[in-house]
Amino acid sequence: MNLYAVIMAGGVGSRFWPRSRAATPKQLLKIFGDDTMIQSTVKRLNGLVDNDKIFVITNEIQKEQITEQLPDVPSENIIAEPFGKNTAPCVGLSAAIINKINPDSVIVTLPADHLILNEEKFKNTIKTASDFAYENDSLVTIGIVPTRPETGYGYIQISDEEAKPGIFKVQTFAEKPNLSTAKRFVKSGDFYWNSGMFIWRSDAILSEIETYMPDLYHGVLQMREAYGEENFNDVLRNVYGQLKSISIDYGVMEKSKKVYLVKGEFDWNDVGSWEAVYQLSNHDDKGNATFGDVYAEKTFGSYIYNPEKFTAVIGVENVVVIETKDALLVCNRDDAQSVKNVVDFLKVNNRNELI
Repeated sequence: MNLYAVIMAGGVGSRFWPRSRAATPKQLLKIFGDDTMIQSTVKRLNGLVDNDKIFVITNEIQKEQITEQLPDVPSENIIAEPFGKNTAPCVGLSAAIINKINPDSVIVTLPADHLILNEEKFKNTIKTASDFAYENDSLVTIGIVPTRPETGYGYIQISDEEAKPGIFKVQTFAEKPNLSTAKRFVKSGDFYWNSGMFIWRSDAILSEIETYMPDLYHGVLQMREAYGEENFNDVLRNVYGQLKSISIDYGVMEKSKKVYLVKGEFDWNDVGSWEAVYQLSNHDDKGNATFGDVYAEKTFGSYIYNPEKFTAVIGVENVVVIETKDALLVCNRDDAQSVKNVVDFLKVNNRNELI
């Protein structure tokens, strides 16, 4: 088995505005520790995947910075999509390239911006999933054992059919639920958080794309043929310009009869908002997480980030304060998911210098 990795790094992280911008999104920031999130994702693969078998799919704006941040990954393996088209085209493009390089390949497909602890457990999970995917011509996803009724994650329901210990046939995918539905999911015991991590043989995912997304498959064949040739970027731009923007979950995973789930029992968080960062940060005795020169009086349960200047916060509770050189965000922690609305507002009003 030849194991490859694809890191999906094309997002803009709009819920992390104002720190996250189009050119420097969440995955390129140091949010926890001394490494950026994409650097942590690559380091996590040490001992699993050789550096020359790691591919990064990003966009033209971010490619240069990613190349600088990942000096051990061959620059030719960092590929820029000409247009953002969600995850299905990204999966198709990467599978086409890797299948051309090595038809007997298994691909681990990972988001660039997740936080994972217990890395040995993570590696063991990937090994289990990779072996199963290689031997069984199946699409494998990693489901996280839920610890609370989370409304910010999608869910995956497994059947009673256990193919191997810890590996189950997937029954359904469920979108982000409301609180009452999330409570029911967790109580049932057969729903897992959808981690967005996938493992499959390159030929297996290409076959399922052919079955369920024939238009994408037609484009995949063109990209596969052009890879390594002088006209690759021209073909890529032409093909992407005609593709629908759709996720691999919608396009393939929810329809395929070959999907299995491996339980991931490592600590995982998709770090989807400033609220998630607050929860994962160290807090003082008043429940505050502060970064920079901060004075906090009668302030409780808040996240305050301002490394540039002295910041005084008095008499507030449950707030997020984020300041950069050109923007300031103040919001209730309960409204952290709505930060993306600010980015939408800036786009509509052509405030591109702040996006």
